[in-house]
Amino acid sequence: MTSAKGTDPATGDIGLRRTSHKTLGEITELLESHRFNVVVARLMELVNATRKAIDKGCGPADPAVREAAEFTSVALSVLAPYVAEEMWEVLGHAPSIANASWPVVDESLRTEQQTTMVVQVQGKVRAKIDVPTDITEDDAKAAALADPNVQRALDGREVAQVIVRLPKMVSIVPR
Repeated sequence: MTSAKGTDPATGDIGLRRTSHKTLGEITELLESHRFNVVVARLMELVNATRKAIDKGCGPADPAVREAAEFTSVALSVLAPYVAEEMWEVLGHAPSIANASWPVVDESLRTEQQTTMVVQVQGKVRAKIDVPTDITEDDAKAAALADPNVQRALDGREVAQVIVRLPKMVSIVPR
């Protein structure tokens, strides 16, 4: 990680930021219910997502990587304080992590903005389309009917019925 301390994470990779805030929110809830083993699992998922972002995505200089590392060290301080203290120092913070406040979760980043909509023709999956979670029924129908795989499955047949279950599925019944 090469981004400087105090760098604004809002300019960082949005995918990693979503994962970080979602995970931190889950960890907060899990700690309140004393489910420490699940907290460890969520921390491992966050570390893996950060590693993947560094290797195949945004790279180590992205501010979202620093944010994820800071989230990890603060959450880890509850379970492994000595390791977290060392991480905090490597991240350039002083004095102790014990004086650090719990990070604030951005709820707007915790919610999913997109989902995968499955399109069926005669009960068989013909397409999977990424759509906004707040898509309208008409837009979902139009996106489903415009997909090339759906057009190929319809093979010029007229559509008898379109069943829409937002935002997850569109089922098309040809005549």
